[in-house]
Parts: sequence; structure tokens; C-alpha cells
Amino acid sequence: MDIARMARLAPVDYVVMAVYFAAVLAVGWLLRRLMRTSTDFFLSGRSLPPWVTGLAFISANLGAQEVLGMGASGAKYGIATSHFYWVGAIPAMVFVGLFMMPFYYGSRARSAPEYLKLRFDEKTRTLNAVSFAVMTVFSSGISMYALGKLLNLLLGWSFDASILVSAVIVLAYIVLGGLTSAIYNEVLQFFLIVFGFLPLVWLGLVAVGGWHGLSMQLSALSVARGFPADAYTHAWRTMGDAARNPIGVEWFGLVMGLGFVLSFGYWCTDFLVVQRAMAAESMTAARRTPLIAALPKMFFPFLVILPGMIALVLSGAGGAHGLIPAKLTAAGLPLLDAAGHPVLDYDLATPMLLIRLFPTGMLGLGLTALLASFMSGMAGNVTAFNTVWTYDIYQAHIRKGASDAHYLWMGRAATVVGIVLAIAAAYVASAFNNIMDMLQLVFAFVNAPLFATFSLGMFWKRTTGHGAFWGLLSGTIGAAVHHGLTLPAGAVPGIKGGYLGLVHTYPSELAQTFWTAITAWTTCMVVTIVISLMTRPRPDEELRGLVYALTPRQTDAEHSFWRRPTTLGVIVLIMTLALNFVFF
Repeated sequence: MDIARMARLAPVDYVVMAVYFAAVLAVGWLLRRLMRTSTDFFLSGRSLPPWVTGLAFISANLGAQEVLGMGASGAKYGIATSHFYWVGAIPAMVFVGLFMMPFYYGSRARSAPEYLKLRFDEKTRTLNAVSFAVMTVFSSGISMYALGKLLNLLLGWSFDASILVSAVIVLAYIVLGGLTSAIYNEVLQFFLIVFGFLPLVWLGLVAVGGWHGLSMQLSALSVARGFPADAYTHAWRTMGDAARNPIGVEWFGLVMGLGFVLSFGYWCTDFLVVQRAMAAESMTAARRTPLIAALPKMFFPFLVILPGMIALVLSGAGGAHGLIPAKLTAAGLPLLDAAGHPVLDYDLATPMLLIRLFPTGMLGLGLTALLASFMSGMAGNVTAFNTVWTYDIYQAHIRKGASDAHYLWMGRAATVVGIVLAIAAAYVASAFNNIMDMLQLVFAFVNAPLFATFSLGMFWKRTTGHGAFWGLLSGTIGAAVHHGLTLPAGAVPGIKGGYLGLVHTYPSELAQTFWTAITAWTTCMVVTIVISLMTRPRPDEELRGLVYALTPRQTDAEHSFWRRPTTLGVIVLIMTLALNFVFF
């Protein structure tokens, strides 16, 4: 199957993509003169309005992992993928806005690891900084891999050249304009993604006979795969038994692993998104940032999951698997799993639907929307990486007391290094047929134990630095042990687990990841509590503004009722609950 020929790109399509690349570079060029200090470069001078930081908050997460990964998960798991939003995002976004942002913004910490230093000690900060830096490199590498793969398959470009071009463009506008450039480009990318994918969803639904037609075809496919008829079209009905749904997990593993540990671990502690809120102009603006982001976020399943579901049933070259092709080996032959079945390349679900349904001209817009998602994901991770490296590793341990101009220079140098490391990580991502599965696994190792550390530190003043450090380290080791002793069905020992032996096989990668996250969080929580009770806590006067019980409550009385963060948070939760009931 010659996918490049199917793309049918005309000159106007290339013009649309060229205009986009020129626009993102222009933003960085125009903002370069505003980057006078390290605070300007890393935190945008804390001067941005909440609607800008709110859209950047959601767009930083709207990278290739979401646009391609959620489409891939929609094809692989059905509408149950919406749990990543209605269970695995919105509640945590409300929580970070109402309860955790006062600590981040009020402490004037420049990064999440720096908050850990203020709350605990230097060793806890350093451990988190190193693990977070590794995570951002892998996450950025996933975006690069997705972009390189897309341009290679759809346009016929060399995979290596595709990665290099994308890296150079992201590097240019971040080095020039810092976080401000990344944020304003993320706002641009948000609108581009929305306007690029709305027509795709509309045309896809028309092609399969609307939601009713899609449901009928997915029901037949579900039965053929041994699941109940509604397994792909209802989010909760089949969650009572792991064997009755494509994700391969029961409701407890879903709610605890995704809805609590992974979700809160990502949205509440990941500096990639927290950094956007910390760039806001005031405390109230910082608290409203994730709440403003939550409003469009709850409707994104219809934008990014539905294309994957449609691609699964729309007839095409993919045969029994709709438009989704098999992954290919280096020899060009279909890749087979341990059972001898073809490994489907779910990451191509959305791109295949796009080139099938979009005519010339619109195809350029759709591809540009995909490119925007990749750029957004790479830029978000790189800006987080250069901040954590400069403040929490370089300034803290390598070069203390240097001038602000030196740290500004180091931030730009770290951007170059981060891009180079991400290029290497891009090749690791090729082992997975769904980049979202790989990303969630990385989160299970890093964010899951970190959430236990943050939550104990913020809400239990008895937590000590020794407890936090050894708990965080033990949680990461616990994740490695669980992952090393388990495998998803059809996988072989290696990057997907089983490298320490095999004691259990999970139905899917996500099921394994959810329980890896639960193991990491539980281990960190228990070890932190035990060691904290055995060591001396810090006096209360050193913890004011860092612990919930010792921090003044935010009243927001100066704002009207409808503009208060608490009111907005309640509205968001009610709307999310309604969506869960509609697709129960």
C-alpha cells in the first residue's frame, strides 16, 4: 500500500504548511527582544492573562500524544478512551486549580522541583528534577517520532530528515522567544487543531452513517472480537470485568490507576503544564488557568477519539481492520506479535482517515493541524526541560551564584541539548503501536510516585525530607519491579516488561500500566509515611505557605461570583458528570 500516493498533496497544501512554519518562527523572532532576564525566558515574566495561559495549559498537553495517541486509543479501545478525559483529566485539573496552585504560585517557586526543595530538601528536589528531565526527553521524543513517521509515510520524506526539520524549527522559536514564544504558539496551535479536525469528524460521521451507523458497525466488530456488543460504544457498562472490555481492566484499576494516580500525578505535579499556570499575571489568574482549560478539554474526546473509532470501521485498504494498516518490519513485511497475529499500527488511524476523507486543499489544513500538535508537544516538553535543568540541576549543583545573563544563556544551551536527546528518544518510541501506551508508562514511573510525595507534602505537615526522598525513590523502583515482572498479552520480554521474569500477563498495555502506577503510588505513600514517622519534621514556621494547614485560604471575594475559581470548578465537574452519564 503506497500511503504517500494516497495523500494526493497539491501545491496549495504545501503552501498551507509553509505558512504555518513561517508563522511559528515569526512569533519567536518578534518576541526575542522581550527575553531580557531568565524570568522572562523561563516564566514569561509572570505577566500573561488567564485566557492565554488557559489555552496554553491545554495545548501543552495537546501534542502528538493526544492527537495521534487518542485517535490510536479510540481505534484500539473505543469510547472507553474518553476516561482519559472525564475521569483521567478534568477532576485533577479542578483540584490543581483550587487546591495546589496556591502553593506553586504563592511560594514563588520557579519550577515544581524547586517547590520540593522549599518543602523538603535539596536531595528530594534533585531526584525529581532528574526523573522529570528524563521524562520530558522521552515525551518530546514521542512527538518527534510521530512527526517523522507521518512525514515519511504520507509525504515520502526520509524519517531522519523529517525529525531533523521538526527539531530545528522548534529549537529556533524557543531559543528566540523562550516560554512566551512557546505559549503564544500553543494558543495558535490550539485553534489550528480545532479547526483542522472538526471537518474530519464531520466527514467521518457522514461516511459511516452518523453516530448510529458507527455504533452498529462497532457493535458487530466488538462481538467478532469476543466482547459484548456495547464494549466500544459505552464507557462504563463493561467495566465490571476486565475480560469484557478492550482496555482489559476493571473499574477499580481504571478509577484508581488512571482516574487517581496517573491523572492527579500528571495534572498536579507535571511541570510541563504547571509552568503555564505559573506564567499567569496573578494568583487568581493562575488558579483559573486549569479551570479555563478544563472547559474545552472535556469535549476533546469528540475531536480526537472519534477519528480513530471511525477509521476502525470505515472500509478501505485495511480490510477487516478498516483503514488501519499493520506495522512493518525493516524488510517491509507485516510485524507479527508473539501469537503470530499482525501488529496493527493504530498510530496511523487518524492520518489514514485524514488522507481518505480530505480533498486537496483541505488535506494541507489537516496535515498542518497534525504538525501543530507535534510542535506543541515538543515545545512544551523542551521549555519544561530547559527550566528544570537550569534552575534545579545546573544552578543548584554545578554553577551557583552566576549572573542572570549566564543562566539565560544556559537555558538556551539546554534547549539545544534537550532537542538532541529527544531525537535519540524518538527511535525508542518505534517499539510501540500506540504512542499513548508508551507515554502513560513513562508517567507511571515518574508522575505516579511523585503525586504521593506532593500530596503528602502539601496536606500532611508531618512529612519529612528523608521520608519524601526515600518514598519517591522506592516508588520508582516499585514501578520498575512490577513492570519487570509483568507483560501485556502478545508482547515479548523487553521494553514492554518481563525483563525480571514473568509472574503475570495483562490483557493490554494500558492494564499493565494502570497497575504499575498503582504499585508506584502505594509504595511511595507507605515508605514516605513510615520514614517520616521515624524522622524529625520541620517546625511550623518554616512551612507557612507550603502546607495546606499553614496557608491562608483563598477567598476571591474581590471577584464576582461567576468569576471565582470555586464557582468555575463546580460548573466544570457538573458538566463532566453529565457526560459520563450520557455515555455510561
